[in-house]
Amino acid sequence: MSDLSSRTVLITGATSGIGLETARQLAERGATVLLHGRTAEEARSAADRLAATSDVPATRTYTYGADFSRLDEVDTLAALVVAEHPHLDVLVNNAGMAAPERHTVTADGNEIAFQVNFLAHYLLTCLLEPALTSTPGGRVVNVSSSLHRTASIQWADPHRARRYSRLAAYAQSQLALTVFAADPRVAAVSVHPGVCDTALLPLYGHEGVSPAEGAAHVVRLCDPAVEIVNGAYYDRAERVDPAPAATEHRTVRRLNRLADLLVDRTA
Repeated sequence: MSDLSSRTVLITGATSGIGLETARQLAERGATVLLHGRTAEEARSAADRLAATSDVPATRTYTYGADFSRLDEVDTLAALVVAEHPHLDVLVNNAGMAAPERHTVTADGNEIAFQVNFLAHYLLTCLLEPALTSTPGGRVVNVSSSLHRTASIQWADPHRARRYSRLAAYAQSQLALTVFAADPRVAAVSVHPGVCDTALLPLYGHEGVSPAEGAAHVVRLCDPAVEIVNGAYYDRAERVDPAPAATEHRTVRRLNRLADLLVDRTA
């Protein structure tokens, strides 16, 4: 339980569930926490709840809004964060959604779960690379899912326009996020925080542990005292092997090419 007062951490999807509890636990240990929400108002409300229900001072939290179903808002978010916090110690890619029952495409032309759960985080991580690598020790923690083991990436149809299943679409997004942790540009790991009682619980079952318990596994990986290996995958506190695809260099390179194309970073 080291002091984190020198650490600055950005958490996506920090307005509820695991994201909010991760923000709480990090701030209580002294970290400066940047809370992202779908809107600026939602992020400010989350910061107000933290201040009202814990000993977290308002001076330790900053708030940002960006709808991850719009990649232009991800661009804007990254620019604001880099301008206001040119040094970032940790990025927690936590924001996520269950794929909808009906096939849904964003204004950017991507299947919505693939964009919100993976592509937006891919783009954000790429844009924040200068801040994360401004000094040694920057890291990324991807909040993934054990369901990534059930997935395959449909390279010819990543938006699953031809054959859509909400569970398959969600699992594909989690596999992509897990594969992305092996990208060599920034040290990164993935973690399945356990089945938690959050909005995503119906994807897993009927009972889950508290978001605070799941968040503790995320917070542990934000601590510089915990050494990480790039691309490692954790099931709660235990490091285990991810799905075989997540460790294949060919798959990592292929996913990066696909993601660059879909977020328009091919120039």
